[in-house]
Amino acid sequence: MGRTPMSQTEYEDAIAEFMRKNGVTRCPTACAVTTRATVAESDRAALRDYGAAKEAARIEKLRNFQQPIAS
Repeated sequence: MGRTPMSQTEYEDAIAEFMRKNGVTRCPTACAVTTRATVAESDRAALRDYGAAKEAARIEKLRNFQQPIAS
């Protein structure tokens, strides 16, 4: 027994559900391949802010981990 082909709407719904369930926010291919697009300065600034926040959180976590050891 063969499968009945999905309609375009069913396909898009299935993809959206998969992305929601798995926390996918970006196309993996877009993340892996370099782009030739021009990125707006506001997006570059947001990426820098994100990186700085992640680094600050990492350092804070490290400090919290080291604090009990130093005492």
